[in-house]
Amino acid sequence: MRVLVLGAGFGGLELTTRLSEELGDDVDVVLIDQADGFVFGFSKLDVMFGRTTAEAVHHPYRDLVRPGVRFVRTAIRGIDPTARRVETDAGLFEGDVMVVALGADLHPSATPGLVEAGHEFYTVAGAFATRDVLDRFDGGRVVVGVTSTPFKCPPAPSETALLVHDLLVRRGLRESSEISLVMPLGAPIPPSPAASAALLAAFAERGIAWHPERLVRSLDPGRRVAVLADGDELPFDLFLGVPVHRAPQVVQESGMCVDGWIPVNPLTLETSAPNVYAVGDVTSVGTPKAGVFAEGQAAIVADQIIARHREQAASSTYSGRGICYVEFGADQVARVDVTFRSGQRPSGQFDDPSALYAADKSEFGSSRIRRWFGREWTAH
Repeated sequence: MRVLVLGAGFGGLELTTRLSEELGDDVDVVLIDQADGFVFGFSKLDVMFGRTTAEAVHHPYRDLVRPGVRFVRTAIRGIDPTARRVETDAGLFEGDVMVVALGADLHPSATPGLVEAGHEFYTVAGAFATRDVLDRFDGGRVVVGVTSTPFKCPPAPSETALLVHDLLVRRGLRESSEISLVMPLGAPIPPSPAASAALLAAFAERGIAWHPERLVRSLDPGRRVAVLADGDELPFDLFLGVPVHRAPQVVQESGMCVDGWIPVNPLTLETSAPNVYAVGDVTSVGTPKAGVFAEGQAAIVADQIIARHREQAASSTYSGRGICYVEFGADQVARVDVTFRSGQRPSGQFDDPSALYAADKSEFGSSRIRRWFGREWTAH
């Protein structure tokens, strides 16, 4: 059996690891990605704020050496879900099973003025470049703003605002600066009222202006103002933006998307095409667009594929559970354990910020690199 896995993020890495562990050389797994390595989302903030270097958080795919798995670095040009076939710059690939885990593409240029006057910190390149911008920043009005929905890692804008506060305090620039956070959500983390309340208290304590249920539609480079969807304006000296998210163009052209994303069975992650699955940010499964949810979904798809190979019935279904770590600054990290079930309100637990969960978060990253790449690594 050949399995095509499109995308080597959380979902693709967990899926191929599980298949290799269980089936080894009994299955032919082809993992395709155009990047040369993996970077955790939280590592982008670590680099931005000077905790570590870009080189230290980059995990080369050349280190992926697993029985039954072949990594192909190439760009995907076409996806035929019916035939389970993909056209790439490295040639044509076909599979008995195909899993789409290509995530969401980011489009800074879709927001007028963002490229010219602001800095996006959601792409790897953008986040790494923002480190130099922050190094040079000598204080003033900072706006952290979201430009569209949905967007990946909902806590990240809040974390960024808090970490900017810490940075300015360390430099003695906080009293001469202002920080504003603009988000389209009614609360910083809507699925967790307790986490949202803790963040709002942190904003109030630090003097961070919170602008809920609002979007940044454009930046005016000449006047240095962010224009909100309702017409209001916020002046800035430094704008840190979350850019527009879209399913990759090649996925949209495949005919798999409905309302911009791939619909799947919320329990099995099956798409409408036989033997084609989709996991992670590229789907509309109903969980936040965050790596930990892609990882959980990939585990279920792996179970489905393993059961098929062994001619057994798969019994596991996707629970919708994920654990998210939230930076509060001052080396304090909170933990949110939340479950999303179709047709029900999210439920979960919030653990207050502490150094304990900072260590827990670090081990979360270390354990994944150990598991996926077979080597030791510490977050920072």
